[in-house]
Amino acid sequence: MKAVVATDYGPPEQYAVGEVPVPRPGRGQMQVRIAAASVNPADVRLPGGEFREVVEAQFPYIPGVDFAGTVTEIGEGVSAYAVGDEVFGTAVPRVLRAMAGTRPSLGTGAMAEYAVVEADTPLIAHRPAGLAAPDAAALATAGQAALATAKAAAVQPGERVLLVGATGGVGTALLPLLAAASAHVIATATGADSDAVRELGAKDVIGYQEADYPVGDVDVAINVALPGDRLSGVAASLRPGGRLLTITFPITTPEMIGRDDVELRFILDMDGDLASMRDVGEAGARGDLRATIARRYSLDEGPQACADFLRQHTLGKRVVVM
Repeated sequence: MKAVVATDYGPPEQYAVGEVPVPRPGRGQMQVRIAAASVNPADVRLPGGEFREVVEAQFPYIPGVDFAGTVTEIGEGVSAYAVGDEVFGTAVPRVLRAMAGTRPSLGTGAMAEYAVVEADTPLIAHRPAGLAAPDAAALATAGQAALATAKAAAVQPGERVLLVGATGGVGTALLPLLAAASAHVIATATGADSDAVRELGAKDVIGYQEADYPVGDVDVAINVALPGDRLSGVAASLRPGGRLLTITFPITTPEMIGRDDVELRFILDMDGDLASMRDVGEAGARGDLRATIARRYSLDEGPQACADFLRQHTLGKRVVVM
């Protein structure tokens, strides 16, 4: 089968499209013919060597965590799915098993004609007919993180919310959820993206610099972009007793932000306790979750999609369509 492949540590410009063996499902697994896959940080950071001190990548490495496709073969013990089912979700590289929750959603890489994924996980689900495959792939990780964060934030009508990273995959999925909760959303974005961000629900749009942030009058601050140890400026926007939620590593501590008078919460919902992939599918089919796709690529253009993700500013997601 054809797949995007990295053969050693290096930047995505070194990825190539080549022929690799078709993966076969074992017990508890299913093979999926991939229809679409979206680009995520792990697709460039793991083979780029960023996590090498913690875990070694296995080569040849096929990128692609988020996917949508059709079940083509099931392994022994699988009863929730059948050949022909339309499915979607998140399946991280198997070397990241220790970080993937108690029912890990693992896969062989979705930027390929076929992938094998675990069947019994809250991060894979049937794809509703009302959710197109590219949209489902774009919403898998981003939509699940957005739903989980919105639920954890429990924003009340009229609350002022600072959203840092509003133009990325998670930000563009989360912003309409906050707007639907009648929050007054202050979103960070470039000037070129300000109109698009307002259309997604932002009341105010500010720049990325800390000097642009409001000071001391925000009820909720949500970070989906900055490293977790660089949030002191975000925290300074909060009123006493405010809430700071973040999804990025390293895990933020009160010492990092210099405040002990705000509620601090790190969101990593790998077990789907706050939001499962079924929730994502249902919200996507209803239109509550919206996929913002910056560009669609063919499988042959997969290496370029990964390079563009790393090198260029993206409004929403980059999706590889088979």
